[in-house]
Amino acid sequence: MTVRQCDVAIIGAGTSGMGAYRAARAHSDSVLLIEDGPYGTTCARVGCMPSKLLIAAAGAAHGAREAGGFGIDVDGVTVDGPAVLRRVRSERDRFVGFVLDAIEGFPEADRIRARARFEAPGVLALSDGSRIEAGRVVIATGSTPQRPGALGALDAARVDTNDTIFEWPDLPESVAVFGTGVIGLELGQALHRLGVRTRIFGRSRRIAGISDPEVADCARGVLERELDLALGSELLAITDEGDRFRVRWRADDGEHEDTFARVLAATGRPPNLDGLGLEAAGIAVDGRGIPLHDAHTGQCGDQPVFIAGDVNGDKALLHEAADEGRIAGDNAGRWPDVRPHARRTPLAVVFCEPQVASLGMSFVGMCESGIRFAVGQVDFTGQGRSRVIRENAGVLRVYGEHDSGRLLGAEMIGPRAEHLGHLLAWAVQSRMTVQEAIAMPFYHPVIEEGLRTALRDLAHALAQGPAPVAGCSVYGPGD
Repeated sequence: MTVRQCDVAIIGAGTSGMGAYRAARAHSDSVLLIEDGPYGTTCARVGCMPSKLLIAAAGAAHGAREAGGFGIDVDGVTVDGPAVLRRVRSERDRFVGFVLDAIEGFPEADRIRARARFEAPGVLALSDGSRIEAGRVVIATGSTPQRPGALGALDAARVDTNDTIFEWPDLPESVAVFGTGVIGLELGQALHRLGVRTRIFGRSRRIAGISDPEVADCARGVLERELDLALGSELLAITDEGDRFRVRWRADDGEHEDTFARVLAATGRPPNLDGLGLEAAGIAVDGRGIPLHDAHTGQCGDQPVFIAGDVNGDKALLHEAADEGRIAGDNAGRWPDVRPHARRTPLAVVFCEPQVASLGMSFVGMCESGIRFAVGQVDFTGQGRSRVIRENAGVLRVYGEHDSGRLLGAEMIGPRAEHLGHLLAWAVQSRMTVQEAIAMPFYHPVIEEGLRTALRDLAHALAQGPAPVAGCSVYGPGD
């Protein structure tokens, strides 16, 4: 049996694994990167990038159909499904190519193509029959699409996920989407706008991960005007009829039945932990089987084992995975001199339309923590620039702390929420007060004026200013 020794072994070569490798190499030349799946990262291959390419095509089709609202007639909008998917794959492959170039830039001797499992603390058995003895180990094995239990009776090969739909040769006639989180909403709405008859099923009435009940109510109302949402539904049966799937479900108004050409499971991506042999690693796990770890060091307990990325069950987002990889790799490389790293303000965006964004502390998190906070909001229905571009739907709710007046977070559904979310996340991370944020420049007419209205409403709720003038977005910063 071949035995290799190294200072740091990293299991997984995705976003977090690559970040961990680079950070660990700053401390040691004895670093091994182990991967048994395709290179290219989840984001580039099957996540962020191909989904946004599909959404962009859907937005173009939707914009053409909605042009009549501006007095512009676009006659005969058609969608060429094979052409749409060819572009998605072509551009996706370009993004993946950049990642492959980066991986191939690592020394070949440092890259191992095999599956790894713990045989003992610091000892990894590989699927090629060899073994690695590592001073420290970083777990960065990512996540895998989840198939909800209700679909368990179906042949797994017949259930689509975000790992498979971008390989479709053409758009199907219809799709049943299971899941109302990020993946379900983004892909479900994109398919709908591309002309696919789509119904999106959710066991609860939660949507897009929104915790603020008023934002959630608004989101349901806005999205239900366009999408066929079966929220709070119970799946009674689903059968594979060869060229169709027959779905029977119960909702508030009784039982329903329909058939669909495809079934898309979009209920999340749980951590890849099966087969890792964590019981032999000498580390403690939580009730989900995820290693207990410190978010600021990446360390699992007091062992020389670190964890990063989707596999830690925290926030399955690329920028978080990149940060966590860097933190885990740095501390694995400098072990035993483990150092805590500052974490960025949480920021998440759902690229449905209108977009959903959340940042900083969540509404539910603040309520549970007992923090004394106030809320300011703006309804985009009458917001000037939003009406100009016919994207006037949604609500923004901003949270501020009593006494200090410091901004704590926000949740929203609205036009260009990805940009408002960034502005507010930067303000929260900079520990700005509401008054300091209001003092920032706001051009006219822009959607950001809606943010100013919400901030002024928050200042009023904190007893730090007058109520904003209803329906007016042009009065000066000192008013």
